[in-house]
Amino acid sequence: MTTTEWITDLALLLIVFRQLRESRLDAMSFLLPLGIIGFVAHRYLTTVPTDGNDLALVGTLVAVGAALGVGGGLCTRVRAVGEHVLVKAGAVAAVLWVLGMGARMTFQLWSEHGGAGTIARFSVTHDITSAQAWVAAFVLMALTEVVTRLATIFVRARLVRQAPAAARAYATTA
Repeated sequence: MTTTEWITDLALLLIVFRQLRESRLDAMSFLLPLGIIGFVAHRYLTTVPTDGNDLALVGTLVAVGAALGVGGGLCTRVRAVGEHVLVKAGAVAAVLWVLGMGARMTFQLWSEHGGAGTIARFSVTHDITSAQAWVAAFVLMALTEVVTRLATIFVRARLVRQAPAAARAYATTA
């Protein structure tokens, strides 16, 4: 892994730890993770191969990313205090985030340090046609996890801000 890849991966892992402490939901809460994942997508997502079972691989990992992202968004505490919305990632949200981002990072390290043969055999057996299919699948998994987590938090924040005061007390326990 290059230095840029290490920095990018660690930045993505650290994003959720920033929210372990309750903080105000603001534009930066959305722009920072979207900016990082946008950089990753621009740099590594050159094409999405469609031959063989490449799309099945991509679709599977995108579905995993969506599940992790929605789960993480639902396990993030969202509450309104006055005019502000506060968010705090819970332990489950942090675990889901690290699981998704860490799995991608672990796969990349494994593929570079002894796992390439196993991945090649798996790819041949399952008609995955290129290394780019794996790259696309994991980049799109990360992108989907980030976007669905942020979208879930955004929707929950809108609902909390619109909820009557009595309902807000109930909504903050989720």
